[in-house]
This record gives sequence, structure tokens and C-alpha cells, in this order.
Amino acid sequence: MTEDVGQRLKRVRERLNLRYRDVEEASQQIASRRKSDEFAIALSRLADIENKGTVPSIYRLYSLCAIYRLELTEVLEWYGVSTSELPADAAGIQLEGTHTIGFTGAGMGEITVPLSLDPGIDLKRTTFLSRFVQRWGKLPLMLLNGLDIKSHRYAFIGTEDWSMYPIIQPGSLVVIEESRRKIMSGEWMNDVERPIYFLEYREGYCCGWCTLGDGQLIVEAHPTSGRRPLIFAYPADVDILGQIIAVAMRLDQGRRRRTRF
Repeated sequence: MTEDVGQRLKRVRERLNLRYRDVEEASQQIASRRKSDEFAIALSRLADIENKGTVPSIYRLYSLCAIYRLELTEVLEWYGVSTSELPADAAGIQLEGTHTIGFTGAGMGEITVPLSLDPGIDLKRTTFLSRFVQRWGKLPLMLLNGLDIKSHRYAFIGTEDWSMYPIIQPGSLVVIEESRRKIMSGEWMNDVERPIYFLEYREGYCCGWCTLGDGQLIVEAHPTSGRRPLIFAYPADVDILGQIIAVAMRLDQGRRRRTRF
């Protein structure tokens, strides 16, 4: 497979009428600009990449893409590395601690979405949506750029984080509105109405109801969690990343709830 990629890179080089020496000299310019010899590609190494299936380092692959005018993510796919699969692969790895998600989504990849729905569907009622989807299709993720997601971040609630159970289950994916960092005060009709904030502190991340006063930020867990409130000096010891405005979660996590905290 890697030999085929090498030949593919060779064909690109030949279409550009570049000799081995031309590529070597161009890579040396990049290495000089980047102040690292890792970007340089010697004649023998380029020959091995093209003819022996040698996989280039990430630095040399960058240089080849720059010289050949190729998209780096596309060439990575030639080698069997699809960056669009990063979120899916990450989702398959469970981490106990609550953490943010650093995938930005650069408009690459595709997503399967319902393209048309039965016009008779009543969205006011709870519905098994799959039965009403008339046609599914794949759309480039770049088409989702029209959504106002720039002010949002995403986080994963740890599989052992029961602090906001049952409102937010362990293992949930949450959407954070970064523009809502001011702690709101007032009387709430119920627990669901009360804003839940996502915070970063020295030991990691947490979420909960917040009260601010006298230079202290109190993070309250749900009463059924059995967790004690966390108290931080504010803003020295904690950073409010935003308010949780949406959550995607399973509904059967309570069956495996730990008996001790």
C-alpha cells in the first residue's frame, strides 16, 4: 500500500517536472524557514519514499505537500490516516475524567443526515424519527458552517462523573456556550431551569450549579449525587468556560451507578 503511495507521489513530482535535486533544494528552503533539519528531504530518502514504500516523517510529508501543492489531510488519507475519523475513534475510548474536546472540525469529512422527512410528522410529539425519514444522504461537513457554532465548545462528561446525575448522565456529550460566562443568580422554578456551568480548575474540569460571592465560587452538585460542593477562590483558582446549553446522553447509565463516591 505504501509503495503505491510512493508511486503516486512520484507521478505528482513528474507532472511538475521536478527532479530529485529540485525537491531536495526546495525542502532545504523549508527547513531553513522552519529552523529545523527535520523538514529536509535528502535524495536517497526521496528515492526510498517513491520506490521502497518508506513512510515519510510528518515533517518530510509536510515538505512534500508544500512542494507538490497537495493538501496534507488528503495525502494522509493516501497512507490510510483519515483525520475525519478522529472524533469517532476518540468516542470509542472511554476516559473517567471530565474533559474538553479539542477537535475543531476543519470542514473535512462527511456526515450522514436525513435529507427529507415525512411532511406529516408532528414535531410537537415524541417520535421515533427513523420511521419518518424518507431519504438519508451524506453531506460534506463544510455545509454545516452556516450554523452558529463558533461560540460553542464541546465537552465529554466522564464515565465516572456523577456530579449532575440524573440531569446530566456520566458519559454525556455537552455543548458549552462560551459567551455565557457570567454567573446568573435568582430563583428557579426547578433544577432543570437553573443554569449549569462548565469550569476548569487546577485538577481538571467540572460542571455544576454555581454561586458567586465574596471572592468565592461555589460549585454545587445535584443533591442525589452525594457530592459535596466545591469551593474556589475566584477568579484565581477557577475559570468559567461557559454555560452548558445542550446535552446528548444515554438514559440507562443509572443501572451501573457506583454505590460509593
